[in-house]
Amino acid sequence: MATSLVERKRALLAILALVVVSPLFGIVGAELVGYHEPLDLAAEVLGREEVEGLWWSPFPDYTVPGLAEDWLSLSLGYVISGVIGVCVILAVGIVLSRLVKR
Repeated sequence: MATSLVERKRALLAILALVVVSPLFGIVGAELVGYHEPLDLAAEVLGREEVEGLWWSPFPDYTVPGLAEDWLSLSLGYVISGVIGVCVILAVGIVLSRLVKR
């Protein structure tokens, strides 16, 4: 089933809109309901602390290196991380779909 260019543009716009509003859920919503990452909670129960340098990330804890750790930086980190994630998923999907066609 072929998709038209208009349908693809609509899908990409919807994905972009979700990425842009992601800080509302990841920052504001999490604060409202008191959400904490399950692995952070498990580490706290076990008395473990984060080991620096164990895992590398371009955006540790969704912050943008070099910017002050405020709401704007955190929001920008969420959006950039979302764009990177969407690109990775789309790339994997494109590669798999081309492999299946062969």
